[in-house]
Amino acid sequence: MKIIIHGGFFSESGQSHDIKIAKQNSLKNIAQKAFAYLQSHSAFDTVAYAVSLLEDDELYNAGTGSQIQSDGIIRMSAAIMNGSSQKMSGVINIENVKNPVFVAKELMKEDDKVLGGIGAKNYATEHGFENFSTEIPQRRKEYEEKLKNGGKGTVGCVAFDKEGKLAAATSTGGKGFEIPGRISDSATVAGNYANKFCAVSCTGVGEDIVSNATAAKIVTRVTDGMDLKKAFEKTFNELKEIDGFAGAIAIDQDGNIYHQDSYPTMVFASFDGENFKTFD
Repeated sequence: MKIIIHGGFFSESGQSHDIKIAKQNSLKNIAQKAFAYLQSHSAFDTVAYAVSLLEDDELYNAGTGSQIQSDGIIRMSAAIMNGSSQKMSGVINIENVKNPVFVAKELMKEDDKVLGGIGAKNYATEHGFENFSTEIPQRRKEYEEKLKNGGKGTVGCVAFDKEGKLAAATSTGGKGFEIPGRISDSATVAGNYANKFCAVSCTGVGEDIVSNATAAKIVTRVTDGMDLKKAFEKTFNELKEIDGFAGAIAIDQDGNIYHQDSYPTMVFASFDGENFKTFD
């Protein structure tokens, strides 16, 4: 059993050393909790649980800590994909929901698996998800001061369970100050993808990740027999061709864990019950 999570990118210029330590401690705690959960749950259930913990932590740009868009409203996106069934479900630009990843998971039961805007919110309300104000004072301060230091704060999880099954989940509060209606990569196969061979969750600039089809490319290459590390290297080399910015975490069918980013500040943590790794 293996698990890896990410909490977006860390900006040395925009965030303090104390925030860095806080994120390291937070990621370690969440990775350990998620791994304990994985002992008695599937990879699919575990990635949703892990991402919900990230959504609940104000340190990250997802759920409670989400960025504010240019019209002053918070809109979030999330997706989950089951590697065994190769089915993905998600929500795009949903408002006033504490854990978008759980709404995404609930949609896996439906024929219509990806909902956006008011339709996503109505579905959440109809299925008992409590109306919740996700705004925190720090995000309002950033909005009012027009501090555009977001865009790299997605959270995600990839898990490998005791049956060798894989799953991935990703959640984001967007890049902050974007045009209302913007679609991020998080609820698309470019940012969140899994099958029985590999599972990937991405973070970074959504437009770059979509243009590069990052997660889907990595998974497809591993499916076709390419080594996980080489699949990452080839995909990130293609990302460089468009001057793209991204980070990704993954686990393959053999339980190999890998991560890579365009600039070495992606915050992540992995745990396999014995070995714990986190960003420096």
